[in-house]
Amino acid sequence: MAKLSNKKVAILTHDYFEQVELTGPAKALLDEGAEVDIISAAGKKLQGLHHLEKADTFTADLLIEEADPEEYDAVVLPGGVVNADHLRNNEVAQEFVNIMYEDGKIVAAICHAPWLLVSSGMVRGSTLTSYPTLQDDIRNAGGIWEDSEVVAYDNLVTSRKPSDIPAFVKAIIKGLTT
Repeated sequence: MAKLSNKKVAILTHDYFEQVELTGPAKALLDEGAEVDIISAAGKKLQGLHHLEKADTFTADLLIEEADPEEYDAVVLPGGVVNADHLRNNEVAQEFVNIMYEDGKIVAAICHAPWLLVSSGMVRGSTLTSYPTLQDDIRNAGGIWEDSEVVAYDNLVTSRKPSDIPAFVKAIIKGLTT
């Protein structure tokens, strides 16, 4: 039996996300038996990016307004500057991650995605990592920034960049199985 056969994971994104930060965790979680839904705060059609270049398009399973955070065991937030900047200002996305966090569920963010955690008010007193340009935002919000490939602090899991995806996924799986 797969490790995560009884787990359901939301991947919450806006448009113009870093594609590998969505597809890498999604594939690894599916391979471990999790059910994975792509939830969009932008519309059903989503554009992935390879840094600044357009990559593949994706179809969301649900819009954020249709999703119930109570149905999920974890939420994964892919990065990408445009995606993260739009997502951090979306009040429904903020509410979704806050409910997950307050319920003790895994909230995992990579690269620029911790901006949503900052805007949701959940970093004060927490240790996180992110793409290095976010360290001032995290510190100014009362968090502790650490330059590590992955930081698991309480039910937050954060990573810096695409090359950290293996450690990021390993920490998510560990959080879902302990």
